[in-house]
Amino acid sequence: MAAAHFSSAWVLLVFMVLFQMCFGGRVSMSQQNLEVHKDLKQLNKPPLKSIKSPDADIIDCVHISHQPAFDHPLFKNHTIQVRPNYHPEGLIDGKKLSMPQSNEGKSKSITQLWHLNGKCPEGTIPIRRTKAEDLLRTSSVQSYGKKKHRSIPEPSRFADPDLINQSGHEHAITYVEGEFYGAKATINVWDPKVQQPKEFSLSQLWVLGGTFDSDLNSIEAGWQSDAYRATGCYNLLCSGFVQTNNEIAMGGTISPVSAYGGPQHEISLLVWKDPKEGNWWLQFGNDSVLGYWPGFLFSHLADSATKIEWGGEVYSASDGQHTTTQMGSGHFPGEGFGKSSYFRNIEIVDGSNSLRAPKDIGTFTKQPSCYDVQVGKTGDWGDYFYYGGPGRNPNCP
Repeated sequence: MAAAHFSSAWVLLVFMVLFQMCFGGRVSMSQQNLEVHKDLKQLNKPPLKSIKSPDADIIDCVHISHQPAFDHPLFKNHTIQVRPNYHPEGLIDGKKLSMPQSNEGKSKSITQLWHLNGKCPEGTIPIRRTKAEDLLRTSSVQSYGKKKHRSIPEPSRFADPDLINQSGHEHAITYVEGEFYGAKATINVWDPKVQQPKEFSLSQLWVLGGTFDSDLNSIEAGWQSDAYRATGCYNLLCSGFVQTNNEIAMGGTISPVSAYGGPQHEISLLVWKDPKEGNWWLQFGNDSVLGYWPGFLFSHLADSATKIEWGGEVYSASDGQHTTTQMGSGHFPGEGFGKSSYFRNIEIVDGSNSLRAPKDIGTFTKQPSCYDVQVGKTGDWGDYFYYGGPGRNPNCP
């Protein structure tokens, strides 16, 4: 994340959400400053090496056994699983670049910006250093690192306009329901404009288990714009995800991004459950296994997921009117490749640990004149969809 609040920063993010979390009340300014100092000491582990990224982030190379996950008492006797026992069968070649229609442009992979200035040694993991201003942008110190329930899309309940209007979150997603053990997608990365500091724009996949009322388990991975660290529990900021990879920093800037009418830059993400150990693993690209969420942390996801969602989400802080915060490229799905944002080769992991095309895909968007989604299917791209939009415009209130 770049230093300026309104800069466009691109991050690989991961979430683990176990609802029924507690939120603290208001505190005085002096108490807040003391708590910020205390929390920074807790969050920022002593590094063996530090790397300054060109975007002014500091990446600390922390010993793998000293990462934040091990602050949790449940990890007291946990032995790190260095690699998964099994990968899902039937992985699609991520280098296939055929387009679903004849448009100019190429799809290219991307990397993280801090790699330009160094790398972390073996036995360590890269962690983006949390700064005081990160904590001070939150509504309270206690809420830092926690994700709000209502920011997860639930198409079956989105007929209730009051729930939507209260949350300020909008989505353009595809989804499937059933019994799943993972999900995969390739996503092009853009530079959506965020109008206000507390707003965000993200693109990700959701692996969900349980009910939305009280006991939802959620694993999420994708990319996002600036400002979301004020509302989410993600990356390594709270105990949960165990990172094993020394090359990718959760929350670190990724570069370059896609250009309108030009080259398209992508990330591929795979989340799956290890059938032997029961841990949920995350892979970035074709061969970078990043780490896992231990199965013992979950209730419903200790077994399987009941819903998979892919798509975009924005948060609009304006009361009663949309802001111009963009989703994806900021352009509607009808503009197609090179202009609109997309997910391609979306797949699920079934009970035999095999990647399969999803069946009975549903779509949801609250107001298609603001943000929309359109699905398709073709050879190399498999099941795909375009999504996104500009937010407020003459047809969007």
